[in-house]
Amino acid sequence: MQDFQAFPAPAKINLFLHIVGQRADGYHLLQTVFRLLDYYDTIYLKPTDHKAIKRANNVPGVPEDDDLCIRAAKLLQQHTGCTRGVEIMVQKNIPMGGGLGGGSSDAATVLLALNRLWELGLPRQTLLELGLKLGADVPFFIYGTNAWAEGVGEQLQPIQLHDAYYVVLTPDAHVSTAQIFANKQLTKDSNPQIMSTFSGVAQLNAADSGDGNIKPEFINSLEKVVCSLYPEVFDCLSWLKQYGDARMSGSGASVFLEVANEEIANRICNEKPASVRGFVAKGLNQHPLIGLLV
Repeated sequence: MQDFQAFPAPAKINLFLHIVGQRADGYHLLQTVFRLLDYYDTIYLKPTDHKAIKRANNVPGVPEDDDLCIRAAKLLQQHTGCTRGVEIMVQKNIPMGGGLGGGSSDAATVLLALNRLWELGLPRQTLLELGLKLGADVPFFIYGTNAWAEGVGEQLQPIQLHDAYYVVLTPDAHVSTAQIFANKQLTKDSNPQIMSTFSGVAQLNAADSGDGNIKPEFINSLEKVVCSLYPEVFDCLSWLKQYGDARMSGSGASVFLEVANEEIANRICNEKPASVRGFVAKGLNQHPLIGLLV
């Protein structure tokens, strides 16, 4: 670990996810609220004076050429003509393929950190545009705060969210996002909502019940299809729903429940089925690396 610098890459959840249309190129148009969590992968970076970009450790199941961290570094290098390189090591904590944004967050952290380490001085807007080339969720992690998102997820507006803790469970299932979006049973014409409606509903719920649960009109449009195809997700979500209004994040397989405090979250997580992974996290108001950009 000598000469490596450590940078956090937080997880996210989708507090709701609606598919409101589809573009001519096949990309789905959505509305969602992204929430950052204080649960992290850690990216270790060692800048070098030669152009080589390489991994310093193996990531099981992810070939180096497909690694979003490597692709992010190469994209940044190509865009700027930077003659420096980097060695990258990733400590994974966020479940892979769980709808928690781990790979996208890792890539965003690489862009944010190397912009500083390579002394490139790119503004946030440029990094947002580069991030979108890597994946639809990457810009959110560069954006810096919780966000109301539209388009394919790249049209972002800051949103204020109340403090809350989350129980996040991941069953032993790897959901194919492409398969879910291609499913004919998927609802692709949800009525568009407006951010103020979501914010008002969340505030009313928090005031009325103390648990901040989200009203039924804000759902995950993918949840029904995923649960029909992946019984592990259905079982996990059903178990968590006994404690409240549990939801699936992204295209799954992870599910979450918002609760009022850490004590409740830990108690529920400790009772989880042995076959699922789980953790407790607090919602963040901003990305821990927000200060790297002005």
